[in-house]
Amino acid sequence: MDSATTVIDAHADFEGTLRGKDAQVLGRFRGQIDLTGRLVLGEGSKVDAKVTADTVEIAGEFKGELKARSLSVLEKGRVDGTIDAQRLAMREGALLNGSVNAGDGRSPARASLAGLTTG
Repeated sequence: MDSATTVIDAHADFEGTLRGKDAQVLGRFRGQIDLTGRLVLGEGSKVDAKVTADTVEIAGEFKGELKARSLSVLEKGRVDGTIDAQRLAMREGALLNGSVNAGDGRSPARASLAGLTTG
């Protein structure tokens, strides 16, 4: 993340709409996030939102709708909601509960995952 990255620090509690290129959320966020670049949800973050971004990395807690080209859920990441991503990567220990549409969009395959954990 460079100096142009929007950061919501670990002590922040934000509600509203966030638009821009890159962002890092370390605290609490509720609302909508629309980014053209990368979104990082750090460990300890709690996000309840509708998210659109190119790349998303989740190490905290996410609840809501997420649309991205690439999604990575890290070891301590927790996701609950509707996911639409061309690429999906989950690390050992990650949790995903909800509806997932992953791939290039040409295939009608759609999975509903309840309580998927790795590890």
